[in-house]
Amino acid sequence: MVKKVSIRSEKTAKVPLPQGFATIWVTVALDLVGFGIVVPILGRYAERFGASGLEVGLLFASFSLAQLVCAPLLGRLSDRIGRKPVIMISLLGTAVGSFVTGAAGALWVLFLGRILDGASGASVAVAQGAVTDLAPPSERPRLLGLLGAAFGVGFVVGPALGGLASLGGEHLPFFVAGTVALINAGVAWFRLPETRPARVRDEARMHSSQGTSIKIRLWGLALTGFTAIVAFSGFEATFSLLAGNRFNLTEGGIAAIFVGIGAVLVVVQGILIAPINAKLGTQRSLQIGLVLNSVGLIILAFAESWSILIVALALLTVGQGLVAPNLSTLVSGRVPDHRRGEALGFQQGVNAIGRVTGPALAGVLYDHVSIGSPYLVGGALCALALLFAVGVGEQE
Repeated sequence: MVKKVSIRSEKTAKVPLPQGFATIWVTVALDLVGFGIVVPILGRYAERFGASGLEVGLLFASFSLAQLVCAPLLGRLSDRIGRKPVIMISLLGTAVGSFVTGAAGALWVLFLGRILDGASGASVAVAQGAVTDLAPPSERPRLLGLLGAAFGVGFVVGPALGGLASLGGEHLPFFVAGTVALINAGVAWFRLPETRPARVRDEARMHSSQGTSIKIRLWGLALTGFTAIVAFSGFEATFSLLAGNRFNLTEGGIAAIFVGIGAVLVVVQGILIAPINAKLGTQRSLQIGLVLNSVGLIILAFAESWSILIVALALLTVGQGLVAPNLSTLVSGRVPDHRRGEALGFQQGVNAIGRVTGPALAGVLYDHVSIGSPYLVGGALCALALLFAVGVGEQE
């Protein structure tokens, strides 16, 4: 009897975090704090330069398009020369892009700043690659979930810091974001470990000519991630309109809801994902997340009372908390060790296009069909993503 209890306790004992993970987590969290400072105020800032609604949309799209092109390239570079130098390049590029945006005197300079920021915006994918370097496959869902929790922290702290900084002038938040990125780069230079063994870097350089096949190997996961991102980003873009129309919420109330969403994401990705994946496996956990997203969006389309709204948002947030890290885990398990950075960069680039497509599609549906139509379409897209995910194995 005592022996059985002892064996069980060994199996359920929590594996300690690998050395260097905490520094990687802080690096990503600070990077996303800077992102969270900029995004909520960028549209209003651009209007001061005479930007139309279309030009504001293109301004956001320019960031994602630059990321689509450059994230796979930087991911591949990190496979060859190591994770640390590429993260440094990304953080310094983010700092330059933020300073250029803050110093802008014309609309074209804003576009230049966003393109520079997007082109260097591979730090998250490269950090995910660093985590997969440190962890065996069985531990990757937990660690990538913890890394995903940094998104929630960034999107809670960033907008609050940006709002405070804006009291000092319209340009100040961008200079604050650039300063955060510079400080982050300085800390990373001294504290961030290089997780990529020299042997694996050499192997990546030796196989550098195999650059096109990776997209073929990841097409199922790419379609899953793209479709899910289109649905969720469409919700993010139009929820403030629904909240104001149906629930008479002000900007403060809407911000409070998004803070709550960020907090739930932190709990799901930081605490719950490990036991869920241990019980269900990575692929099944991803599928359940997509089901929750689909159901949550469909309920949200009809929500006209607070109780229904809370249920819809809870399902959607928990679902998204399961989807994002599990997708990254499956991507990292589908390619050889020497190509993980390239694969995760490709995924980040595809997701960037989803973040361009989703808000545009949801906005058109909201304006020209009905208030609930973006969420009905989003629910259908998550169901389609589920079909893609069902056909994707955890590894080849």
